[in-house]
Amino acid sequence: MAEDGKIRDGGIQGRAIFISYRRDDSEGETGRLFDDLVRAYGDASVFMDVAGIQPGLDFRKAIDANVSGCGVLLAVIGPTWASVTGSGGTRRLDNPDDYVRLEIASALKRNIPVIPVLVHDAHMPALDQLPDDMKDLRYRNSVELTHARWNSDVALLIGALKSYVTVNQAHETETVHATIPVQLPAPQAPAQPEPAPKSKLPLWIGIGVAAVIVLVIVIFAVTRINPTPQPQPGPQPAPVDPATAFLGEWQNVETPAFGDDLIRVQVTAEAPESGGRLVVHAWGRCKPDLCDWGEHHAKLNGNELVTEAWELRNTPEETNQQRSAVLRMRSSDTGLTATVRNTYHPKGTTDPRQVETHLQFSKGFR
Repeated sequence: MAEDGKIRDGGIQGRAIFISYRRDDSEGETGRLFDDLVRAYGDASVFMDVAGIQPGLDFRKAIDANVSGCGVLLAVIGPTWASVTGSGGTRRLDNPDDYVRLEIASALKRNIPVIPVLVHDAHMPALDQLPDDMKDLRYRNSVELTHARWNSDVALLIGALKSYVTVNQAHETETVHATIPVQLPAPQAPAQPEPAPKSKLPLWIGIGVAAVIVLVIVIFAVTRINPTPQPQPGPQPAPVDPATAFLGEWQNVETPAFGDDLIRVQVTAEAPESGGRLVVHAWGRCKPDLCDWGEHHAKLNGNELVTEAWELRNTPEETNQQRSAVLRMRSSDTGLTATVRNTYHPKGTTDPRQVETHLQFSKGFR
């Protein structure tokens, strides 16, 4: 580069500070920052726009040459910097010929200091939003410029740039106007709302409420004159005696092959004058005939019919032991389910032995 800052092959001028930005994202803030930097360092030290490239030159080479000659690159990042798309709908950062990508990637490749400048409350882009040749940008310390603290924020930035660029004292107090106008809204008096036309809605609501009140009064008067007859309760069904489910003759669905297992039961009810108690007559299986266990009274315990205990000694196996049996029966849709709890007291021992047998009974003797 020549002493006057110009590169002789192409007339491209290198500057000390290179400002990279997107017009659609942060044009106004970048123009304002350009003015402040020119005032501090002079116009020859700040490069901002590809519009400064001479006609006929390859903009890629021009950008690369200007970046290679700068001392620091400022990447101005607004809220849409990473997401803005081109005419084809593709993100501009995904285009290898994107100006911003070319500028920042060229500086990162040359290890030129790159300072992200965040405006409009923007945040640093996520790593997955940056192409491979720009991912190092995610790890560069950033500064923030706010509208409310613009002067102090820019003063801090200029102070940070002193390690890369020498301040031009001749321009430090010179007033420079922005090449690109800062797009800030002009103060405006609050607009006076036009008086809304009077609505007829309250009138219609009042008419509707009045109509409802009249209708309620008419209905009330009619029902007082001709009251609606109330239905008279019909005869209530007589309560069902749960004992009736057990009455009748019942046969074990499986005939025992041996022993004195229960094979038949008959449940009857005594006459009311005798107390109306339930009586269970039971028969066991004894070869070749039936063993009559006899009759015992039974009581309902909830939905279960429980008999008194039979004292049995009807089979050869029982000649040397005493046996008692209690029958518990439940009614089901398919018949009766019975549980026979046998208690054996062998002679010569004091420890009884209990055995339960579960049986299924169907209606009627066979």
